[in-house]
Parts: sequence; C-alpha cells; structure tokens
Amino acid sequence: MTAGSLRFRGPAAALGPADRRALLDRALPGTGDVRTAVRSVLEAVATRGDQAVAELTARFDGVRLERFEVPRARWRAALERLPAPVRTGLARAARNIETAHRAWVPVGATVETEPGIVLERRPFPLARVGVYAPGGRAVYPSSVLMGVVPARVAGVGEIIVCSPAAADGAPADPILAACELAGADRAFAIGGAQAVAALAFGTEQVPRVDRIVGPGNAYVMEAKLQVSDRVGIDGPAGPSEVLIVADRSTPVEVIVAELIAQAEHDPRAAVVALLVGDGIDAAGVEAALAAAADRADRREIVAEALRGLGAILTVPTLEEAVAFANEFAPEHLLLAFDGAERWADRFSVAGAVFVGASSSVAFGDYLTGGNHVLPTAGLARSYSGLGPADFVRWTNYQRVSAAAAARLAADTAALALAEGLPGHALAARQWEAR
Repeated sequence: MTAGSLRFRGPAAALGPADRRALLDRALPGTGDVRTAVRSVLEAVATRGDQAVAELTARFDGVRLERFEVPRARWRAALERLPAPVRTGLARAARNIETAHRAWVPVGATVETEPGIVLERRPFPLARVGVYAPGGRAVYPSSVLMGVVPARVAGVGEIIVCSPAAADGAPADPILAACELAGADRAFAIGGAQAVAALAFGTEQVPRVDRIVGPGNAYVMEAKLQVSDRVGIDGPAGPSEVLIVADRSTPVEVIVAELIAQAEHDPRAAVVALLVGDGIDAAGVEAALAAAADRADRREIVAEALRGLGAILTVPTLEEAVAFANEFAPEHLLLAFDGAERWADRFSVAGAVFVGASSSVAFGDYLTGGNHVLPTAGLARSYSGLGPADFVRWTNYQRVSAAAAARLAADTAALALAEGLPGHALAARQWEAR
C-alpha cells in the first residue's frame, strides 16, 4: 500500500456528494447473483431436506457427510487439544460474557393504568435457537461464545450451533471447544446458506429453530434475510467497521493499530479516522498507516479495505465530530480523544462505543464481555447488538375488573362505532349494567 491508496482524505465537510454517499450509505454485500443463488439453496433444502444439505455441503465445502451432528465427546476432545493459552482466553471470555449478559436479561413489568386495569408484560425464553459460526478460511470461536452464552443466560431451551465441516467431517477444533465452554446443546457440521435453510425449515436431522443468530458471509446473511418471514433473525450485518474519533492527544500508533485491526477482517471493511481540532498531523497519520499496512500480515486484505472504504478526515470541533459519527452510525466507535468520557453520551448511534484510547475495539471483540455481533452498514440507526433480549419473546397480560369494565364501556363503544365495528361496541356495552 502507498499513502495514495487511501480512498477518502481531507475535511469531512469537503466531501463531494458522491464520496459522502459512498461513505455514509454503505450497502450490505448481497447482489442479484447472491440473492438468486441463495433462493435456489433455500428451495432445495425446503423440498429435499437432508439430501439437499448433503449435496450442497459436498459441492461448496468439498466434504461428503451422511450424519451432520457432531458427538459431544468430540467437543470435549477438541477442548483438550486446544493450546492452553487459547483455552484460557476462551474460558475467560465466556465468564465475562456471562457476567455482562446476566445483568442485561430482560425483566417484565406491571402497571395499573386506572383503578382495576392492570397490564403486565412478561419475557419468555425461546424454545430453540440456532447459532451460526463462520468457518472455512477463517474460524471464529469467539462468535460461538457471543451467540451461545447470551442464549443460555436468557434461558433458551435448546441451543444449536452450525459451522462448516473441515476435511475431517467436523468443524474446526476451536469451534467445537467453544461449544463445550459456552454450554451449547448440539452442534452440526454444516455451513453456508444450507445451514441457515436447515435451521429455518428443519430437516430429518436438523430441528427447526425459532431464531437464527451469528455472523457469516454474504450468502449466510442473504439466507437469513430471505428466511426472516418464517424465523427470527438477529438483524442484517456485513463487513466490519470502525470509526475512530481522535485529537492531538491521541497517540498516532493507537489510531493506526485500530484501523489495521478492523481492516484485516475483510477487504470490504470500512475504517475511518476522524481527526478533531488543530495540531493533529493528518498527513503524518496517513503515512504511518501506509507503513503499517505494508507490514501487516494480512496486507492484501488491509490494502483493499483502505482503497475501498478507508478514510482519514478532519473536523474543526467535537460538535461536528458528534454530528458526523451519529450520521455514519458505525459498528464500532472508538472515542480516543482527550475528555472522551464527558462526551460519550452524545455519541449515541453505534453498535458499540469504546470510551477512551485504552478501550481498544479488540478487547471488545474478545474479552470484555460485551457482544461483538453488532449492526453494520449504518443500521445502528435501527438495530442493536446481540444480547439476551434477542432470545426472549414477550407476552402481554391484561386484567380488567368488573367495576373497571363498567367505566370503560361507553368510551370503548364510542370508539368502536367510529371505526364501524358495532360488534366491538356491543361486547363493551354489555358490562355497563353489570
């Protein structure tokens, strides 16, 4: 990479309409070809079940399977084979995720709107959920923890993990080890859109679930979107994103390291540094980034991300930084400037906000206990990160005493007749004389 490879630079206010649109209106990666291919996979699994799953797994993953489920003994063996530092890290992450998510379990509430009228809203755990864990070129055991632990904490009846099979017919050892540590109930060696289809429709071997969560490639995400009319999903997501707000107090190496860390995820990642105020050398930051990108182990991916949606922009004030950040609505927002704590509440539109230069996004990806399954592509304006609330459904209860029913009858009947529903009016007015 060279310094000239960065796509966007200069004052944020000077971005032209096309550049501003490209940066702010980031699209999810699905295309017409992806949609068509996924639709074909879903139809095949819906009509032919396990036979279609086996054929698709052989075609896409090069693995022929008759039985998809991975025995529990294999999970435990994978955990025992795991290098001690990785095992220690995963166990620590699982503990912190559980601690945090237990504090966030939804609770019901009861309210009396008028004397004798009592309303209640209660959360109930879902019966069965599916957690998708990417495999193949990259293996993400942390994503298993991020999906399984909150579901278990929420009280889900059965938690199923699906992840692509390696050459030996099972998901990679770190995935299976994470299933054991997180407390999953079952694991299946299937991936891609066929795994989403199996979870959504159910097959002879794979039970149908009530919700599907977890990250994946464009085909997995498109499959989740296409089955969302019959099963809950955690929301659409795409390539990783970070927006770093920094000022002259921020070490340049911090800015550069955070940009590289997210850029190495995906060539379509969005990585932006927003430099605030006077005295910060934007050209120097860009030169340091170029040098670090050239040294990066995943330099080709990093360079492509920087060419695609990489930016070093400047704004004169923190007020303008707030406005830009809330419009950008990033997956990860790192507030690395001096006094970040005082401004944190104003930066409210993001999947997760990391307050202070030492609050590295990498810590949140793995060990803090926060969830790393977060909205991307500006969808933080509408969606939230994964948590226990994604694994419950809500039921409303209403209690109306006879005395309260008599008081409600006339007004209810008037509204019903105004809407042309005389049957509703009659149902209400029968309580007037009781």
